[in-house]
Amino acid sequence: MFKIVIDSCGELTEELKNDGHFETVALELEVEGFRIVDDESFDQADFLRRVRESPSCPKSSCPSPEQYMKAYEGEAEHVYIVTLSEKLSGSYNSAVLGKKLYEEEHSDGKQIYVFNSRSASIGETLIGLKVKELEEAGRGFEEVVKETERYIDSMDTYFVLESLETLRKNGRLSNLKAFVANTLNIKPVMGATKEGTICQLSQARGVNRALEKMVSTMIARTKNCEERILAISHCNCPERAKLVKEMAEKLARFKKIIVLGTAGVSSLYANEGGVIMAV
Repeated sequence: MFKIVIDSCGELTEELKNDGHFETVALELEVEGFRIVDDESFDQADFLRRVRESPSCPKSSCPSPEQYMKAYEGEAEHVYIVTLSEKLSGSYNSAVLGKKLYEEEHSDGKQIYVFNSRSASIGETLIGLKVKELEEAGRGFEEVVKETERYIDSMDTYFVLESLETLRKNGRLSNLKAFVANTLNIKPVMGATKEGTICQLSQARGVNRALEKMVSTMIARTKNCEERILAISHCNCPERAKLVKEMAEKLARFKKIIVLGTAGVSSLYANEGGVIMAV
């Protein structure tokens, strides 16, 4: 038996929620002192309203090692954890510490591995799907880990946001030059480096042109599209996500395309109107 634990920055489809192999460990959000658990109770409309009305920047906090320890319990002999990029959150380190503490307190022989996604949001979802695919193909634990790490190496994450202010104010753009072209309606096309930090790939005037550039950049950088799953998540802008899906379908054939709305943490950093893509 196996279990895949994903921190709540990773969105799950309804199918995966009902799959039985997936479990979510929740981060927490805070807006003006009001704390929100990023679990099934998350109300995106209420959260976005609170963010709009707040003069201060919303914040997030990672799960505790104890939360991860609890998630490792159960009958599963193989437990795989997928977290936000180590460069963006303390979730990875918390999961690793939770593993150490669990193994100190238990002698059940359970095999546990923590994946640093070097991504976020829908990128974490793709990693969970890869683990599930390999486990169901009968691969051994070590082979699943090796193949999944190789998959992470091959992944790319992209996003276009209405505003980078939340990322900037929360220190997620520390190695990036300040972007000051808002008056010209210039939108940056952002991506993840191989180390899991955020970088700017290009820019365009207007959101739709930025989305076009994001998709064309992705197609140019992705080999064997027909063998890969393209995942798209959006923060309360399904029409934009649909547009991105249609753009991608015109340029390449993919094994599958998944479109999901963002959960809590991704909604915090993407802000309303943001679109994230991973492949």
